[in-house]
This record gives sequence, structure tokens and C-alpha cells, in this order.
Amino acid sequence: MAFDPASLTYDSAGLIPAIAQDEASGEVLMMAWMNAASVAETLETGHVTYWSRSRKALWRKGESSGHLQSLVEMRVDCDRDCILVLVRQEGPACHTNRRSCFYTSVTPGGEREILKPMV
Repeated sequence: MAFDPASLTYDSAGLIPAIAQDEASGEVLMMAWMNAASVAETLETGHVTYWSRSRKALWRKGESSGHLQSLVEMRVDCDRDCILVLVRQEGPACHTNRRSCFYTSVTPGGEREILKPMV
């Protein structure tokens, strides 16, 4: 069955949250936004493409840094309003040079950094 990006449930800005997960380790790497064009481009090229809300343009992950995300599988949740992309990540996923954007642990006692930048 063919997949139509228009079958997803986008917010009022035409965006849908996308969670990137390392296909081998299961580690959650980052969360970003996609629109119908970035979903289609990701499926066509096999390289994960997001929508940059600040630049108002397609954001081809790793285009300038070389830290590419190769698509292994795309999944949609039961409400079709969130995407999970299973990826092969080259280098850090986070713009802070960390493997994951989720590098701060928050507890009732405060917060602490649990991932250091990659060398």
C-alpha cells in the first residue's frame, strides 16, 4: 500500500513532531518537526529531512555538519500525529556536539548533565 504524507495529522502550522531513535541501540537522539514535504523527501532520499521553524525551510540533517541521519524505518503513532524515525546516526545528533539532545537529567533534587560533548 502506498503511503501518502497527507494522511498524517499535522498541527495548525502544518507540522508534526518527529522523534529520531538510533536503530541499533534504541537511544532517543532528538526531536524535531516535519511537514509533508520533509516527510516525502525523507522517504524519497533515505536521508532524514526536517522542517526548521526558525529558518522556515527544509533542514536536511547533517547537510552542513556531516552528521547525517540515514533512514532505516519510519513509523507513525496510533493517532497519526507523531512520527518515529529509526536512523543510523553519523556522529553527534545534537548541535551541542552530544550524541543525543537529551543530555540533561531532571529529578526533584535538580538537574545534571549526563552526556558530555563528543570529542
